[in-house]
Amino acid sequence: MLTHKELKKRALERADVKEEYEQLDEEFRLLDEFLKARATAGITQAEVAERIGTTQSAIARLESGKGKHSPSLATLQKYAHALGCRLELRLVRAERKSVNGKKSVSKQIKKACSR
Repeated sequence: MLTHKELKKRALERADVKEEYEQLDEEFRLLDEFLKARATAGITQAEVAERIGTTQSAIARLESGKGKHSPSLATLQKYAHALGCRLELRLVRAERKSVNGKKSVSKQIKKACSR
């Protein structure tokens, strides 16, 4: 029987699985940051909802990352402000070698993204 680590390693050898994993990893890192910030602020989902004018269930959906709706930038900013934070959005050069299935990244793209 394979361990979780071995199974993950084997699955990530497939290019399609690795690409999907990396895309989900970006989303989960952001969600984790939101959850940590709310915990640090000592604020409940209901309190965040009240501060931004929505429902607790909407905040639960946002924090779970489940569902077909992606929150707007304005919603993410409101969430951050409710915690006493500000949302910072920036481009960072991808670690992977392919972008949208293309094998190489042009020098212009590398210069456009910060590290």
